[in-house]
Amino acid sequence: MELGLQGKVGLVTAASQGLGRAIALEFARAGMRVGLCSRSQERVTAAAEAIAGESGAEVAAWVADVSVPADVERLLAAVEERFGRLDVLVCNAGGPPPGDFFDVTDGDWERAFQQNLMSVIRLVRGAVPLMERSGGGTIVTITSTSIKVPIPRLILSNVMRAAVYALVKSLVPELAPKGIRIHTVAPGRIDTDRVRSLDEDLARHTGRSVEEVRRGYEAQIPMGRYGRPEEFAQAVTFLVSDAARYITGQALFVDGGMMRAL
Repeated sequence: MELGLQGKVGLVTAASQGLGRAIALEFARAGMRVGLCSRSQERVTAAAEAIAGESGAEVAAWVADVSVPADVERLLAAVEERFGRLDVLVCNAGGPPPGDFFDVTDGDWERAFQQNLMSVIRLVRGAVPLMERSGGGTIVTITSTSIKVPIPRLILSNVMRAAVYALVKSLVPELAPKGIRIHTVAPGRIDTDRVRSLDEDLARHTGRSVEEVRRGYEAQIPMGRYGRPEEFAQAVTFLVSDAARYITGQALFVDGGMMRAL
């Protein structure tokens, strides 16, 4: 299958570790030139060097906190200066802390709003003109299976991820005439540090061991295991490729069949 990604430019935010890093590596393996950002200079530089070394691709790294408007502006300006174009944007950010409704404060809500919703709004708003000048492009937002069914003890994430999906659906008719596709990709239980920390939180909250929590989730997954970051990244890479050029506005669940809601 021809993906048509050779030489294209992709930007992946929050890409020094976890799903973001896996996506950036898969893009680089597909022949893309890749930009990545993180709040940590040390981590993002190390990630970029490792991805470039493994793939042979051109990889650039910047420090940016996507919850800060000025950082988003500087990041997109740096991408344009370095690469002169933008074909693919992956809006990724760390998940907000776990908790139930009465556990979280107004400050927690505001931080989650800026990090997980406004970051996407600002990234898309800044990236679309770049994509138009490049002849079109694809935007992917990373959300969660909670856009279908809320996840226990993730009230902040549940609300913000659902809002991002609503944004994606709302933008389809505005972006399609510009040659820009937009999607959300929803990870299930992918074996990352974030998911492991959530398993630990649920274990503490319920008085179970982490192993019991994990076995409980695995019992709900028809494929019987947690996913690997590279499996998630490969799904994202297909979705931004020419092989998916007639697909837009979709939510792709990468969850081993765990989400069975219609």
